[in-house]
Amino acid sequence: MADDKLVIDVVDNGGQWTHREWRMLRYLGVDTQIIDNSTPIDELRNLDGLVLSGGAARIGLSGELGNCAAFLELDIPILGICAGHQFMARHYGGDARESPEPEFGAMSIDLVGGGGTIFANTAQTQTVWESHNDEVHVVPEGFFITASSVSCKVQGMENEKGDRFGLQFHPEVNDSEFGKEMFENFVEVCRAAKGQ
Repeated sequence: MADDKLVIDVVDNGGQWTHREWRMLRYLGVDTQIIDNSTPIDELRNLDGLVLSGGAARIGLSGELGNCAAFLELDIPILGICAGHQFMARHYGGDARESPEPEFGAMSIDLVGGGGTIFANTAQTQTVWESHNDEVHVVPEGFFITASSVSCKVQGMENEKGDRFGLQFHPEVNDSEFGKEMFENFVEVCRAAKGQ
C-alpha cells in the first residue's frame, strides 16, 4: 500500500550529486523529495528519515548550513554525507577542519569495529568515491568511528543511539562499491524506527 511507503527526504546543501541520493532512495521504493536546506521545520512532510547532502567546498566548516541545525533536532534517523557529515559532527560538539590530505576520486577505506549499522553486509576493505577538502577530526561525544582510510581517520561515524550516521565519502556515486547496501541499511533503520 502506498501509505506504507517510507518518507525520507534529501536536503540539498548544494552538492553536485544530491539528485543521485534522491534517485537511490527512489530506486529502493522510498517516497522521497529533494528539499532546500532553508526549508522551515513546519513545512517538512511527516518524515521517517532525512539525508543531509554534501555541498560546495567549505560549507561543512562555515558553521552555517541552511536550516540543518534545526533538522538535526528532529527525532528521526539522519544520514549526513560529506559536508552534511562534517556539519553533523560540529553540531553535536565534535569538529571538522581542512584536510591535511584532501581526497578526490576512488579511495580505499577500512571498517572499524565491524563498521556499525550503515556498513552491514559490506566488505571490511572497500572502494569509495571521495570529493572533499575538509574532514571530521574530532568525533562528538556519544559517537564512534565506523570507517577510516590512510589519509582520513573519520570516513564514517555513528551515534550510540543508532539514529545519526555520517559518511565522509559519497555512497550515491557508482564508484562506491557498496553504496546501494549503505542506503538499504539506512532505509532499514528508518523502517525500524517507524515500527514497520
